[in-house]
Amino acid sequence: MALTSSTSPPMTYGSRPRLIDIKRICDLRGNLAVIESPGSLPFAPARCYWLNDIPAGENREGHAYHRSAELIVPLSGSFTVATCDACGSREEFRMTRPDTGLLVPPGIWRQLIGFTTNATALIVASTPYDPDDYIRDFATFLKTRTE
Repeated sequence: MALTSSTSPPMTYGSRPRLIDIKRICDLRGNLAVIESPGSLPFAPARCYWLNDIPAGENREGHAYHRSAELIVPLSGSFTVATCDACGSREEFRMTRPDTGLLVPPGIWRQLIGFTTNATALIVASTPYDPDDYIRDFATFLKTRTE
């Protein structure tokens, strides 16, 4: 089966995190998941990284971005993404399928928690690494977001 460019209208970030389906092609040889730009994301990927070898049950420190958006995908195993917006509204997303990602727009606090054994999280970001884009303290995040 040939892969073709998506003709879907461009996605937008929105103001809340949301789950998105990732295109999957299945046949006798296995499954292929595809993230294409443009089409799959409301941004062109500028950075990709992954988290792995995190002990079962452990959590990663949270942070938010001023400008960067992310797509978080569980490549193997599972984990939860806990999010919080500027108003303090919290949501949790249990990530269990490699064909479903969580789109996290800028200005949303996110923390990855409750990793299972051998879980791997892929993060696709809209911007290159910039330490000045990070908000690493939750109290500062709440203050920054409400100013």
